[in-house]
Parts: sequence; structure tokens; C-alpha cells
Amino acid sequence: MRVANVVAGRRDESSPVWSDLVDPCTGDTVGQAPESTPDEVAGAASAARQAAMSWSAATPGQRQRALLRLADAVEAEADRFVRTEVLTTGKPLASTLDEEVLAAADHLRFFAGAARLHDGIGAAEYLPGHTSYVRREPIGVTGHLLPSNYPLLMAVWQAAPALAAGNAVVLKPAQPTPATASLLAEAAAEFLPAGTLSVVCGGPETGRALIDHVDAVALTGSTRAGVEVARAAATSVTRVHLELGGNAPAVVFADVDPWDTARNIAEAAFFNAGQDCTAVTRVLVEEPIAAEFTRALTAHAEATVVGPPAHTDAFCGPLITKAHFDRVLAVLGRLPDHVKILAGGKRERDVGYFLAPTVLAGVEQHDEVVTEELFAPVVTVQTFATEQEAVALANGVPQALTASVWTSDHSRAHRFTAALEAGCVWVNTHMRFTPEMPHGGFKNSGYGKDLSRYALDEYTRVKHVMHHFGSAPGPHLSPG
Repeated sequence: MRVANVVAGRRDESSPVWSDLVDPCTGDTVGQAPESTPDEVAGAASAARQAAMSWSAATPGQRQRALLRLADAVEAEADRFVRTEVLTTGKPLASTLDEEVLAAADHLRFFAGAARLHDGIGAAEYLPGHTSYVRREPIGVTGHLLPSNYPLLMAVWQAAPALAAGNAVVLKPAQPTPATASLLAEAAAEFLPAGTLSVVCGGPETGRALIDHVDAVALTGSTRAGVEVARAAATSVTRVHLELGGNAPAVVFADVDPWDTARNIAEAAFFNAGQDCTAVTRVLVEEPIAAEFTRALTAHAEATVVGPPAHTDAFCGPLITKAHFDRVLAVLGRLPDHVKILAGGKRERDVGYFLAPTVLAGVEQHDEVVTEELFAPVVTVQTFATEQEAVALANGVPQALTASVWTSDHSRAHRFTAALEAGCVWVNTHMRFTPEMPHGGFKNSGYGKDLSRYALDEYTRVKHVMHHFGSAPGPHLSPG
């Protein structure tokens, strides 16, 4: 597999430096991708700048039709996107089709419609003789630094609202998993003006170069990477959108079925090998059912099938890179003595970067496995006696992206949805998304929203226009 940059609507294989792409199921090299130079990044941004003039002038209806056609193309080529995706992620085939490729087409269709639904303050005479209204305008060229865990879906989550708003987009996919973003840009070249959606592959240096050439930059990644991006963007006062790490608690009360709840939580902890910033990483369980729930969660972890895409019954694939796999094993290797490994905690299979689904008990709030996001199929269990204690434990980490509460008491559920510090709180479910609802966190999990009409706010600028229709201007009353 040879992955190319896509610039001005064409594949570009002219880069002087290429890096290997690795199958995480085997550790074997399966392809190459370019390491884009600063000049190549500048060329893609220049092409985007040129394309932005025509794309921003297109009517919302014209942008809608183009995005709908792109969605149809992704769906028609779904099998190709799936085969390409799993080469460098090792994900199960069925879930990659349903949860990523077909979901990406659905999200494109949502934002195609949202292109025609800009909103703002109603036009009115807020000053006598003066009519004011609000214009929503595209920012210009937006740059997007993508993660490796959902290469296609995250490309669409970021590109679709920016395109719907009339911006030209340059994607920088994660270095280990660039292939489906490149395929997306090739497909888009048939329906969008050349340069409207470009891809430049590469590592951190490529990302840093991109920040210098765009009007807004969006990152889905770790908190550490978010800090670096925000600092780099600050020198040019470039707008920043950050969707950063999570460390989601699932708060389980004694009025639920422990085995059924444990099954659902295990799925939300081990799906995509835990490589999801919204995955359950911390379970807080009320003391009366703690022992039974923990036995159930351990049993579900041990029953989770781990394997490559060729194993159709596999639910949990590998970690995507060896470096990350080694980091997680290192954390598990230095667990404090008071932590008990109830399931997993070790490598699974002889080759590849597979980790056995892991359940840790006896943890304390200050432990590394509690305060830090491992981004792996690892979940901790803590107990609580009161609602106040549960809230304190749930909110007592730096991240605040998602959370869930499991209870049959809906009064309690309402209290907890207000008390939990998270951008999304689920009740009796976890890790479910719909494009109509926003996604984004608080605290160290970043700022800004993906999905929903709120995502359009990230990629538009708001302009106040005032007309005076009298014979002469009224008095100048600006507070400035």
C-alpha cells in the first residue's frame, strides 16, 4: 500500500522522504506514506486558499449537494475503506464497517443538511433608525490534526462541519494511520473544487508546519499534544479547537442488575481495544453490589475475544503502535503493591500489539492508573458509600470528557447529570453518539464541540452588520 498526499484534487507522491506503515497485528510493514516537508504543507495550504474563494462563495445548497455526493461515494466504497482501515489498525471488520465507515457517511449527510441551517440573532432595529443583523462567514482555511484510533471517522468529524460552513480544509492524519483520510480526499476531488479538501501526511513536524498556514487549527489527541498546539497557535493568534484525552467514570449504583451492567460497561471499556477517549476507564460501584459487580466485570473481561480482523468473533483488536503498547505494559509493570490484577494485565498472543482486557481493583485515587488516561483495554474499580463520595471520585481527575451513571432512580440520574464534570453524561448506557448532539469536554479534555450544529460555531466567524436608513447618521454611542 502506497499512501499519497492529496493536494489540489490530485495524488502527490513527490515527497522525498517516506515512512513505513505497520500492521499492529503482526508488526510487519504493509505500506509507506510521505513525510511531508514544510514546502509541501505550504503548497497544500496555498491550494486550499485558492479553493476557499470559490467554495465559500457557493450557496449552502450547492455545498449540501457536494457533501451528499461524497457521502454516497464513501458508502458505495465502504468495503474498500474497511479493508484499508484495518491494515494499519487491526480492528474487527464488522465494527469498522458499522461504527466507522457507514457512520462517517451518515455524519457527512448530517452536515450536508446543517450547511443550510445557519442561525443568529434576528434582524431588528436595536437602535432607532438602524437595522442590525448577523452574518455567519467561513473562517477561511482550517487545518486538522487527526488521531489514529478512528482514522476515517475523525477525519469526517472535523472536516464535515468545516466544509459545510464554507471553509477549505487541510487534514494531517496520524502518522501510523493516514490511508483512509487520503482515500476520502481522493473521493472528494470528484465533487468539491480542487484543493477544497487536501491531505498532507507526516509526523509532528508536519503538524507544526500546518499551524503556520491556516486560519484555524483543530486537534483530536492527547492533552499534552493539545498544550503544544495551543502554544504554537498563540504566536499567530490562530483559532484553536481541542478535543483531548478522557478518563471516563462509570458510576454504578446498587439498584441495577450487576451482571447486565457489567456486560455493558465491559463493552464500553474494551471496544477498539480501549483506544477511545470516551471509553470507560474507571468504574465506581456502590458498596452493596461491589463484590458481585466486580466478579461479573472480571468474567466479562476474561470472556472478551481478542484477535486480528481475520477472526470474525474478535471484539478487541491490538493497540495501534508498538510504542504505545510498550508504554501501557510499562505502566502495568509498575503498579503499586495495593493494586490487584483481576483479569488481563499481560500481553495476548505471541505476535502483534495485543493486550488482554484488564481489570484492576484495590486502586487509590492518586494512582497513575486512575489519574492518567492509558488509552488501552484497562479499567479500574473503586467503591463508594454515598452519592457525595461518588461525585468526588468521579470528578477527582484532570480530565472531564465523558461519564455515565447507572441507576434505576431517575431523580438520582438527574442529580448526577448536573453534578458530574463532563461534556457528555450518559444514563444507563455509555459511548453512544449521534451527529445531532455535541461532543467535547471540559478541564484538561479541551474546549470546543464536534458534531451537531454547535460544531458549525467552531468553523464560522460572526459579523454584525448595521444599516442606517435615516437621512443622517444618528449619535455615535459606542462604549469604546
